[in-house]
Amino acid sequence: MVQITTFLFLFTFAIIGCNHPESKEYNRHQTSFATETSVAEKKVGYKVIGIKDGDTFVLLIDDKEQVVRFAHIDCPEKKQPFGNKAKQFVSDLCFGTYVTLVYNDKNKYDRNKRLIAEVILEDGRNLNKELVKNGLAWHFKKYSDNEEYAQLEIEARSNKIGIWSEPNPI
Repeated sequence: MVQITTFLFLFTFAIIGCNHPESKEYNRHQTSFATETSVAEKKVGYKVIGIKDGDTFVLLIDDKEQVVRFAHIDCPEKKQPFGNKAKQFVSDLCFGTYVTLVYNDKNKYDRNKRLIAEVILEDGRNLNKELVKNGLAWHFKKYSDNEEYAQLEIEARSNKIGIWSEPNPI
C-alpha cells in the first residue's frame, strides 16, 4: 500500500509538478511561453517598449529589440489624417504592457525584418481588430483575405468612424 501511495505521489508530481508557482519549470515556462494554436501559428507574450506608428511597435524578445508590424491592417502614416491618433491609440492600449503575439511561422517577417503579427492585449482584445473597428486602420487586402477584418472595415466605413469620416481617406 505504501508503494502504491508513493508511486501515485511521484507520478502526480512528475505530471503536474511544473505547474506549481515555486517550481523552476513553472517560472521558466511563465517567462517565455509559446503555445501552438496550429501547426503554423504561434502565440508568444512580450513587453512593449516603444511605439513607432499606428501599425508598428517595438518589444523585447530575449533582451533584444524587435520591431513588430501589425498583420492584416494598415494605418495612416503619421503625417496623414488620423495617423497620430492611431499611434496614440496603440500607445494608450499597450505601451509598457505585455502583449501576446499571434503569428504565422511561414510568413513571419517582412522585407524590413519586422515580425508580422496580430497583437492580443492583456485583457484579451485583439489590437489589430480594435484599430479597424475604431476607424484608425483599414483592412490591408493586398496581404490579407481575412473576412473578419473586411467586415470590421465595412462597419467602420458605414458608421463613418475615424478615417472613414474623411471625404477621401488616404
